[in-house]
Amino acid sequence: MRRLGKIAYWLAALTLLSAILVSLDYSLVQAVLISLIFGPCALALEYLMPKARKPMDKVYLSLAVLVAVIVLILFLHYSVWSRINQFGSQETKNVAPMLINPVFLGLILTVLSIGDYYWSKWLDRRYKAQDRTVTFFSERKSVTLRLFDIAYVESNDTEVRIVTAAGDSYRNKTGISQWENLLGDGFLRIHRAFLVNVAAAVLSSPDVVTVAGKELPVSRKYKENVKTVLETAHGN
Repeated sequence: MRRLGKIAYWLAALTLLSAILVSLDYSLVQAVLISLIFGPCALALEYLMPKARKPMDKVYLSLAVLVAVIVLILFLHYSVWSRINQFGSQETKNVAPMLINPVFLGLILTVLSIGDYYWSKWLDRRYKAQDRTVTFFSERKSVTLRLFDIAYVESNDTEVRIVTAAGDSYRNKTGISQWENLLGDGFLRIHRAFLVNVAAAVLSSPDVVTVAGKELPVSRKYKENVKTVLETAHGN
């Protein structure tokens, strides 16, 4: 799902960029070809920039990417399209001033790379649990569950219940604090006795979280953190 999400982002971003270029009187084919230049250049900027430790290294990297974009755009206009035009199948077009404007190009690259960065972060939070499993013993039997399928964990003093989104329940002797460490960031402590899957939980009221159709209490100790985490996770 994360890979499909990444593909969807770039398809949407490059489609929007193509539409902008069509408004500058480029044909659809020309607009798509120019847009495809920006994808790898924006990704190079996104992944190489954190590795540039010195401020001047970041400047040089930015300039190198900008130059690469301009060179590729000029190559398309004055080499590829001029040759295609010899066969009468494509109209030669001068470069739109915006496409050799470093400020405009820098803005496009920055928006694409930052957008991809935050979209990837969201995808990681949303789907990371789908790729992980946890194995434990319940009633002397080994059980393996995807973290994504666990709705909440409930502590009953001497044991805990692991409840899935499908309504299945498993008993285990491991303490809830240990489960909190085991399950990681995708799960949130809302009460001394409850640990919930952030992706499946909804804050019904300041004192109640609903998950898998079950209303669970939020204790005063965790109330502010629960509100912040769940509202951030669900974009409220």
